Amino acid sequence: MDREMLADQRRLVELLENEGWDVTDLELSAYDSPWADEDDPEATVTITARKPYESEDGDDDGDRDGEDDENPFRLK
Repeated sequence: MDREMLADQRRLVELLENEGWDVTDLELSAYDSPWADEDDPEATVTITARKPYESEDGDDDGDRDGEDDENPFRLK
C-alpha cells in the first residue's frame, strides 16, 4: 500500500481524535479506478468512530424514565 495513503489515513484519524471522537474501526482500500484511464491508484477510507454526548438535562448515561418521551417506536 502506498505510504501517502497510509499517511492520509493517519491524518484523518488524528483529526477525528482531536475533535473528541474515539476511532473504533478503520478500513483503507486501495484500487485502480475502473472509470479513469489513469494509472494512479485510488483509495477509500471507511472510519467507524464514537463520541458520547451529554443529554439536554445533563444526564449523560442515556437512561430516561420515559414519561416525557414522545418517540412512538420506544417500548414503554
